[in-house]
Amino acid sequence: MHALSHGSTSTPTTIAVPPALSLPVIEAAFPRQLHPYWPKLQRETRAWLLEKRLMTPETVEEYADGLCYTDLMAGYYIGAPDEVLQAIADYSAWFFVWDDRHDRDIVHGRPESWRRLKDLLHGALDRPGDHLGHTDPVVAGLADSVRRLHAFLPDTWNARFSRHFHAVIEAYDREFHNRTEGIVPTVEEYLELRRLTFAHRIWTDLLEPSAGYELPDAVRKNPAYRKPALLSQEFAAWYNDLCSLPKEIAGNEVHNLGISLVTHEGMTIEEAIADVRRRVEECISEFLDAEGEALRFADRLDDGTVGGKETSAAVRACVGNMRNWFSSVYWFHHESGRYRVDSWDDRSTPPYVDNATEGEK
Repeated sequence: MHALSHGSTSTPTTIAVPPALSLPVIEAAFPRQLHPYWPKLQRETRAWLLEKRLMTPETVEEYADGLCYTDLMAGYYIGAPDEVLQAIADYSAWFFVWDDRHDRDIVHGRPESWRRLKDLLHGALDRPGDHLGHTDPVVAGLADSVRRLHAFLPDTWNARFSRHFHAVIEAYDREFHNRTEGIVPTVEEYLELRRLTFAHRIWTDLLEPSAGYELPDAVRKNPAYRKPALLSQEFAAWYNDLCSLPKEIAGNEVHNLGISLVTHEGMTIEEAIADVRRRVEECISEFLDAEGEALRFADRLDDGTVGGKETSAAVRACVGNMRNWFSSVYWFHHESGRYRVDSWDDRSTPPYVDNATEGEK
């Protein structure tokens, strides 16, 4: 399958999707969009990564655009004010850098370094202003991101976002333990943990500042809203597992749905891949049904009052971006250099990470 890609240059390119990873329904029924702010977004996030020392100048120059981190967010949060999208994109880029740091601490056997970082991240999340000048760029980068994201909606949203991200940090700690000890979680254990390490609730929370509106709890927790939100995130997590399986097998990973299926369900690699793909396709078909119910729910919220009309419009905006997540995630995995293991000198070591084995970061 092919599609015109916005990519990371001003000239669209044609992207070939490997047949094993091709999802014709995404290409046909989920038209790709890109926020008009994207070209500036890419430049500003590149500058932010340099300013915060999250990547070296050489890494930014050679890899930042090709990793397509800004493309992913610009394809998701359509309609977000430019300032909101910029804060989200910088935070997302930080998240990828943090994920790589976590991986390298595992690979190089640095449990003390990881524990220290984990505790500092909890502190930066609770007190971002106290950590803006921290010597560790990953700590200072989170503090800056949280400070900016907290500026858009009331304190109730801020508290929820922070609570959800505290849980993500702890989930990364459990993953650290599993990988260090060589523990492959069961399928059910993995699915529960994956919802946290993929930060399902975080990306869903960020739909609200993108819409410029904090959803009432009764709306946000309604099954008609929660179901499509979860399905959009499950699709992303499981499609990521499908695409990253070669990279993670090469890196002796234990956290991948395919690896759990092989280890605990007795499947071959081929059977596991087919099972993950089936789950991905079911997410898409179930989302199409849930999307319709969510839009009908939005219609019912418009009760003729100003508040009802605003809430209805916000739900529609959020559900529309849940839909955008499918195409954005899909194309990201085929454009980003993050998954091109066949082009790396060492299939277990991404070329864009700091692979130093000594000293503290």
